[in-house]
Amino acid sequence: MPRTALTVQQILIDGIAPSFVAGDAVNHHSFSNTGEELLEVKNTGGAPVTVTIKANGVKVGGVLVPDVTVSVPATTGVKMIGRMDPSVFNQAGGLVNVDLSSGTGITIAAFRL
Repeated sequence: MPRTALTVQQILIDGIAPSFVAGDAVNHHSFSNTGEELLEVKNTGGAPVTVTIKANGVKVGGVLVPDVTVSVPATTGVKMIGRMDPSVFNQAGGLVNVDLSSGTGITIAAFRL
């Protein structure tokens, strides 16, 4: 199944009213990335959730760059994650793939600075 696309929201000088979507731990998520984006992940569920930013298989100095994992604490956890270097994290079509260990109580949004 295709990943659930996140619409990247441009942060403006006069502010924005951010829009969040429910976390999808089955299909996971993707978003368009120029290197100026960040994710905000909120967890109101009863257990911590791991967010994985998938690396694209690039090597730096002959060493494979690993995926990045971020733990979002249970109940009132909020994490802002970014910037994601396009040369390391962009997959086909300029998208970053984001996996969630659980979607329970998770909301997620992508923003461009």
